[in-house]
Amino acid sequence: MSFSALHSSCVPPEHRFDWWCELISQDVAPTRITSEHTHDFTAGAGTVGLGVVQVTTLSFPAIRSERTPALIRRSDPDVYELTLNAGGDMWIAQARNEARMKAGDLGLWNTSRPFDARGLGGPDDGLSRAVMVHLPRVELPFADARTDQLLASATATHRGTAAVFARFLRHLVEEAPAMTDQERTRLGPAVWELAVAYLADRLNAHDRTPPEARTRMLLARIDAFIDDNLADPALTPPAVAARHHISVRTLHALFRTRERTVAATIHHRRLERSRAELENPALRHTPVHAIGARSGFSSPSAFSRAFAAAYGAPPGEWRRARLSR
Repeated sequence: MSFSALHSSCVPPEHRFDWWCELISQDVAPTRITSEHTHDFTAGAGTVGLGVVQVTTLSFPAIRSERTPALIRRSDPDVYELTLNAGGDMWIAQARNEARMKAGDLGLWNTSRPFDARGLGGPDDGLSRAVMVHLPRVELPFADARTDQLLASATATHRGTAAVFARFLRHLVEEAPAMTDQERTRLGPAVWELAVAYLADRLNAHDRTPPEARTRMLLARIDAFIDDNLADPALTPPAVAARHHISVRTLHALFRTRERTVAATIHHRRLERSRAELENPALRHTPVHAIGARSGFSSPSAFSRAFAAAYGAPPGEWRRARLSR
């Protein structure tokens, strides 16, 4: 398994656009790309090899990308591209559908059908950004006719399965450079199963979702709920179970394969969040007790004791040592 990141700055300006087109042809699928920025094409691409699935990250200025019948006959990887719009606006038309994807939306397209797409650029640096999960068509548990209903549609990721999957993808690409090959390999099945669970939710086809995928999606939802509610001192295993309509016993059973119990996970993430905030120079004037409170600790003394037990120094001392470096 591997991770790689490339940027057009490694290529002379006059060759950057051709370099990008060849890169897309090899890593995604042959497409006809046009742009008004060919004189100095600023773009980047990364690949995260996960064994059962591959993820590609892209950044690029405004472009038009077309996949024609001739290009499909020339080469077709036969995959569905589940794409998270990570920045800027995008537009895509395929299979008589069309959609405009705002930043944060998820969309789906198929390399085996012609399409017309545009990256319209971002509001800040003029770049669009995308995270693409390559899903081999023959491996998906849904009939092509059903999956194709989702082509060229946009799904907001504010809630539900879409929110969980999008959050997972963002964290994956952020952490991938620091991961070992073994860590990336272990995450491959999780990416695949979460993608399948997301598609099943869109298709109302939960009966076709493997039990492992349903379990992973439930755990991912629980993780997201814990992260979003760390500031609540009432965040306890019974509260987590009630929010997800399962028994406390079932919740504990889900966590048996993990390093920490539910309560220990909540405690650990509160400590990790407070440590990150203590080390953040932008928060140097925020009182230590306030950082502890918004991480969910019931009192300054409880925060100080827990932090010192975990990291070997009280939170104030830890902050001074880290920010004085």
